[in-house]
Amino acid sequence: MRIGILNSGGDCPGLNAVIHGVVGAATELGWEVFGFRDGFEGLLSPGDSLVLRPQDTIGILKLGGTILGTTNKGHFASRIGASGVSDTPTEVIRKGKQTLDDLGIGALIVVGGDGSLKTALQLYRQGWPVIGVPKTIDNDLQATAMTFGFDSAVSTVVDGLDRLHTTAESHKRILVLEVMGRQAGWIALWGGIAGGAKVILLPEIPFDLGKVADFIRQRDASGLHSTLVVVAEGVRLPDDDMVTIDEKTGDRVRFGGVGDVVANRLQALTGKETRACTLGHLQRGGAPTALDRILGVRFGVKAVKLAEEGGFGRMVSYQSYHVDSVPIEEAVHQLRTVDPAGEMVQVARSIGICLGD
Repeated sequence: MRIGILNSGGDCPGLNAVIHGVVGAATELGWEVFGFRDGFEGLLSPGDSLVLRPQDTIGILKLGGTILGTTNKGHFASRIGASGVSDTPTEVIRKGKQTLDDLGIGALIVVGGDGSLKTALQLYRQGWPVIGVPKTIDNDLQATAMTFGFDSAVSTVVDGLDRLHTTAESHKRILVLEVMGRQAGWIALWGGIAGGAKVILLPEIPFDLGKVADFIRQRDASGLHSTLVVVAEGVRLPDDDMVTIDEKTGDRVRFGGVGDVVANRLQALTGKETRACTLGHLQRGGAPTALDRILGVRFGVKAVKLAEEGGFGRMVSYQSYHVDSVPIEEAVHQLRTVDPAGEMVQVARSIGICLGD
């Protein structure tokens, strides 16, 4: 049997670990693996692929990014239709399927986030032998308790906060760190707790910067003259008109910039010198943590087992420390966001972190 694998959407620490797991497990079954370059675009005529052998994956576990390349643009990156799945043109689908048929590909493993999996769902409904592997540093897919890349992103946030502590204390400043996560606050919450932030602002919890300013003034009065603030990129202030999602088309609009807004307003409210720092794509790059390497390999192995079982139209899922699978259709319909009454939020409150509410 021949199987294919492609990475689609944003890059993420651990993608190469998935490739390593897929190639290793497929080789043990005597199968051949084709890797398609630059996401779904590699499927279009004349096709852009390479045969992946075990020797081709030696040393890739420690590498960030993906040896296959990826893209969130191109012919398959279409708007989301009324059905909630990607609306890729029929002619594009036909050409991609022809490439699979010409190569004799019996299963296509799609490693991607919510948008890529919606495309995979459309292709499955059109008769493609698709298996999904969830990929996002945001950890925001409801059908899996954790995605690879999240732990690496949190580690980058913690490293940034560790460095900001010293300069904040030296200058008695407020330092605001903006982190990724889109509409979900998982990176901000986990990274903020682990990195010793005193204020964490999340999209899921409405906040008042006046209350944050009061909290900072109380810290000053008690002799604590520096404060680290973590802001999730998806938070929105009550009077903020920054648009992140086009309500008519559902198209994504680029996030970023809210950290500067928060910093400017906190400086005006407290009179304290305030600086903002945005980690941005530093959270996506670099070597994956050991946890993300292991999780990526496990996801890759499970995807091959699903192919062996004919489990098409399913997505690899991680629940209760066990790797299993769910229908892709169930995976793409809702995001997994932070529960304002959940255990992690309660932990933050219990150690005196201000959430602005």
